[in-house]
Amino acid sequence: MKLSAIVPLWALLSLTQQAAPLEKCSCDLNLEEKAFPHDKLQTVEGNATDCKTHVTPEKALELESLLMGLEKRLTQLHNDVTILENEDDGELYGVLSLFVIENEMVEIRQLMDKLNRTTLEYQVLTADTIQQLEDLKTEMTKLEKFDTMEVVKGRKVNRQLKIALEKCKSGVNTNVAPTQELYGTCERGPLRKVTGPVVNTKGEFSGDYPYGAWGRDPKPEAGKDRWYWVVPLTSSQYANYVRFYSSLNALVFGVNNPESRMHNSGGGPDDEDGEWLEEEDGEELLQWRGPGNIQISPSNPATNTIQGPNNVLYGGALYYNCYNQDAVCRFNLTTKTVTNVKLPKGTRYNSKSNFCHLENCFLFTDLDMITDESGVWVVYTTTQALGNLVLSKVEETEPPSLSKTWTTSVYKRSVSNTFMACGVLYATRYIDTNMEEVFYSFDTTTGMENFKVGIFINKVSPNIYSLNYSPVDQMLYVYSDAKMVSYKALFG
Repeated sequence: MKLSAIVPLWALLSLTQQAAPLEKCSCDLNLEEKAFPHDKLQTVEGNATDCKTHVTPEKALELESLLMGLEKRLTQLHNDVTILENEDDGELYGVLSLFVIENEMVEIRQLMDKLNRTTLEYQVLTADTIQQLEDLKTEMTKLEKFDTMEVVKGRKVNRQLKIALEKCKSGVNTNVAPTQELYGTCERGPLRKVTGPVVNTKGEFSGDYPYGAWGRDPKPEAGKDRWYWVVPLTSSQYANYVRFYSSLNALVFGVNNPESRMHNSGGGPDDEDGEWLEEEDGEELLQWRGPGNIQISPSNPATNTIQGPNNVLYGGALYYNCYNQDAVCRFNLTTKTVTNVKLPKGTRYNSKSNFCHLENCFLFTDLDMITDESGVWVVYTTTQALGNLVLSKVEETEPPSLSKTWTTSVYKRSVSNTFMACGVLYATRYIDTNMEEVFYSFDTTTGMENFKVGIFINKVSPNIYSLNYSPVDQMLYVYSDAKMVSYKALFG
């Protein structure tokens, strides 16, 4: 009798899944990262400890004490010799004095021998220590290559943050605390280089005005985005008007009558400022020969006179140092009115705290108006700041007002000029007649200062009287010994 069994399909599958595999699967893990050399790190730490043990303050004091002892014995020897010369009786007293002097000279000789030995030991110790430090530096450089996860770098950053936090808690850093409003928010990054000059011209003045300022409006009115402005100052550093040009070519060739064509819709200038032309498309047009000169005050000097070269144009208004005042004046080009904001009590003005270099100070540069992407700023100093640079944000209120204020650690008279870019204050210093250096920066967002910026500007004349940044074209506009010069600011 033959038996047959029918096995369901699901059972076959189940048996197959439960069957033990015939071959084992294995994987080899190869790490691309090299193992960290902990033994070398321990060796470096041991060497550092030994170096610290060998070079101690006590050993430095040993050499100092030997020198002091030698000095005292030499003084005593001099006194004993003087007494012998004055009181020598040629007999017993002279013999005793000579014996005392001889013993003192023996002690001095022994002390000098010990001093020479100690000095030699210190020289050897110094040489050994220097070599050990060089070796430690070399080993640490090698070890840092293993730190691909930047653990060491992260620890350094954490230490710096802890130090900054402790300073903040103790109130040491209250003047440069981070602001609530972030001014340094542009995407171009920090300033990396200044190239040029791009423009170098005296314009229509031919060197008649050695002092002044020029540039473009970072927030221009409609139809004036290509206009340039100039404030030429007299030899006494005063001015009572601002001059406009319709383009860079107009400025270079001295054509100072900007023109704009406006529809007769009641929003243009008065008839006395232009002439009505023929109709175009059934509508009357006005060609406005915009004022080449706009007068601010009728005479020089007067209450609203411009004092000093550090002026800027922003939002259709000129900002400048009010004549004989510790205040910022704002002249509205449309309404022809002047309003002002007084600076904090103790502000230095009237050439009491100018921009300077070793050979010269620039008259009436106590207040420096500067612009960036966020608006107008003013740089000055106060008696409370002990002569250090103070920076305040000027708000476009009516009248203008000050909002945030920061006190920096850089002395104003050690600075030759300042400018602002992306909420970061930059300061320059005079190197020589051909070179200026951007050496300092202060970030209003973080409160961080940098005294090693190291960006150089090739000058066309020795003195830079005004310097300002325009975010419209990322240019630096410089007025230097009657020359209007521009440079390209490169960010990275």
